[in-house]
Amino acid sequence: MRYTSLTKHFVLITAGALLSFSAAATESGNANLATVEWLKENIGKPNVLVLDASPTQFYAAKHIPGAHTVSFTPEQSVSQGVRVSYGGGVDFYTDSVNVPYAFQERPSEEMQALFQDWGVSKDKTIVMYDQGGQFYATRLFYSFFYSGFPVENLRILDGGLSKWEATGYEVTTDVPAQPAKGDYKVESLRSEFQAEVAEVVAASGDPVKNALVEGLGPDWHFGIAMNYNRPGHIPHAKMLPAAVFFNADKTFKSAEDIRALLAFNGITEDQQLYTHCGGGIAGSVPFFAAKFIAGYPNVKHFPASQLGWLHDERELPFWTYDAPYILRETDWLKWWGGLRTRTLGSIHVSIIDLRDADQYEARHFPFALNVPAKSFREHHADTAGLARLLGSAGVNPRHEAVIVSGEGITPDAALAFVTLEKLGQKKVSIFTDTIDTWAQRGNALSDKPTVIAERTIPFDLAIPPAEYKAQPRDNVVASEKAQANAAFPRVYLASGDSLPAKTPEGTVVHVPYKQLLDDQGKPKSAGEIWTVLSKAGLPRFAEIVTVADDQGEAAANYVILKLMGYPSVQVQAS
Repeated sequence: MRYTSLTKHFVLITAGALLSFSAAATESGNANLATVEWLKENIGKPNVLVLDASPTQFYAAKHIPGAHTVSFTPEQSVSQGVRVSYGGGVDFYTDSVNVPYAFQERPSEEMQALFQDWGVSKDKTIVMYDQGGQFYATRLFYSFFYSGFPVENLRILDGGLSKWEATGYEVTTDVPAQPAKGDYKVESLRSEFQAEVAEVVAASGDPVKNALVEGLGPDWHFGIAMNYNRPGHIPHAKMLPAAVFFNADKTFKSAEDIRALLAFNGITEDQQLYTHCGGGIAGSVPFFAAKFIAGYPNVKHFPASQLGWLHDERELPFWTYDAPYILRETDWLKWWGGLRTRTLGSIHVSIIDLRDADQYEARHFPFALNVPAKSFREHHADTAGLARLLGSAGVNPRHEAVIVSGEGITPDAALAFVTLEKLGQKKVSIFTDTIDTWAQRGNALSDKPTVIAERTIPFDLAIPPAEYKAQPRDNVVASEKAQANAAFPRVYLASGDSLPAKTPEGTVVHVPYKQLLDDQGKPKSAGEIWTVLSKAGLPRFAEIVTVADDQGEAAANYVILKLMGYPSVQVQAS
């Protein structure tokens, strides 16, 4: 659960410094945050219990005077030279013998005994902290909340130990006497705020109504690190690392800034949010931030997180790209666009072959529709004309349009992708295998034109001409001016081999699209793409506009950033 250098770099290029809270907890506007000034005034009072949620080694090195640890003792924290303390209270939650995966709460009666050993009573104010800008205190907060503890008596020290020290308050290595046993009883669980694997599986399948908020960094999300048996993330998970919810001084961002961050990533208040991470620890940060700071009404935590997902016997899918369905390959197209499916009357794919007429006539996929790349270029600004051309060629706007260039993601294929998105095509993808790959796998190619004609029988294999009504989408082509949002500035991504002849005013990052593809025109791995973009200084949380002298080259990086899940990507108008 530690942040790697890649994660730290991600945070540096995406998280801006925002306003900190005021001097007193009751004045901060959030009853579940305590300022260091408030704690300094109230520490030592009999109704205030201070719990250090840090892993053992951090608590042993230094802590707030009078704070009690919820982690292993130093003797328990090391086994055969390996540190086994994770902090956040979870050191004691997991039964190491009888549970399938780590970091999950024990039965309520065992949690009750644990809380009482920590000195927890119902009438006490529990103040918990970690180093600041971390996820241990929020994980402990979640356990108390889930176990039914009065939420008005739960507080996290805003800024943690870092803010405490920066304010000039003392720290110690002295361990206080064991607190008097508490009397808190777990009478009911707030189970409505906890999700299990089956519910998250269903939510992953409906990203319109649900948002899977992942509190991990790019090293986990894009499969750079092999943390579990498979690298990557739960399908449709939105990467919002725990660290981006904090200011530079490690206090939490304001409610307004957290709402803006969530909204920028397409997360709305009418969605059901499922916060998660690898094992439920880091994901507790977006849970706390969304529910208790931003006030989002529908937030559940998924403590099992990736551990529970990967442990499921169904071998649930796990992605490294954010939108792998943008890419299609031979076996997929053979079935969904091929003869057998069409003989069953199930036709939901329009195969668009961009090659010139002579190449198409020599050999092409069965049922492919020839709309040469030059047609997209010539009609790029002529929405009505292109719509008529596509409809007469048999392209159905309600289908998935699979673009075939024969060479993967080329400028022509990308420009067709962007143009179809702009027109409002239901779904657009790019075929990344070659024509030769299709043939080498024993699949037939045709040298006869695809028949475009009205149907005469119910399951007619002829493709009927379509009435292509364009329903232009916003946010595909950039407006002249950036949105007035200082937190998420406009950044231009120069996508050709060289900078465009007319360099845009503002921040320009140069990453030629070819650097993100292999020799066959397929995107490199998600981890490789992230590394290139990150080193170039491209922020994820920005209004990104791809630019190039050739509109197709700008479109190529648009496609790749969409594949990687960047929340705001547009192409500069030609």
